[in-house]
Amino acid sequence: MTIAKMTTVKTRQHIPFPYPPERRPEDMTSFKHLAIAGGAYLLAEHLGRPETTIVTGERYITIIPVQEMGGQMLGLRYPDLLVAFDVDPDAFNRNNAYVIREQGKPPDFVLEIASPSSRRRDLVAKRAAYAELEIPEYWRFDELAEDRHPKLAGDRLAGDEYRPLPIERLPDGSLQGYSPALDLHLRWEGGELRWYDPVTGRPIASLAEERARADRAEERARELEAELRRLRGA
Repeated sequence: MTIAKMTTVKTRQHIPFPYPPERRPEDMTSFKHLAIAGGAYLLAEHLGRPETTIVTGERYITIIPVQEMGGQMLGLRYPDLLVAFDVDPDAFNRNNAYVIREQGKPPDFVLEIASPSSRRRDLVAKRAAYAELEIPEYWRFDELAEDRHPKLAGDRLAGDEYRPLPIERLPDGSLQGYSPALDLHLRWEGGELRWYDPVTGRPIASLAEERARADRAEERARELEAELRRLRGA
């Protein structure tokens, strides 16, 4: 199978894919790192180009539209985070899924947030599945991994198989790897997932930083308004 040769096909009927099936409570770790912390939103803001870029999570990836699968949902994958450039977000939203044949290419990047019960599945089954789908990069983040399990790992597709990307340990004990697909460093930092700009060496903006910036702007606006009132009354 060579996905790169597939052409974009617009389906005549768009049937939204269902949400992923129920998981065990310990599997539901992505919300903490990607939703409540704002990681996915901030990543989308940093990458920009929303008209041609998809940043999403827990939505199906499939090669062909659901109506051509005879109702069979087996073999589909739904990563915790998916990033795709130069694609059609409207088609994605209509299907509630990333249909490779419709988009004309696989996603550029996927990431799984591991839990104790999903570690082996993320490392073996999903790694093989994402390689078969020809996804260029596959990353894994594990908040509570012990020494025998990697806390942060990334793979880059070479031919038809993944090869590990370098992970370095920083002086403070954090682990960091570079994603060519995103042009960002991913960092395991005290059990948290952070995104760092390789040029500035600084993390992309956090929600707390965005709030502080907005507060400073509002305070400055009040100061200017007060100064204008003073000048008018002088």
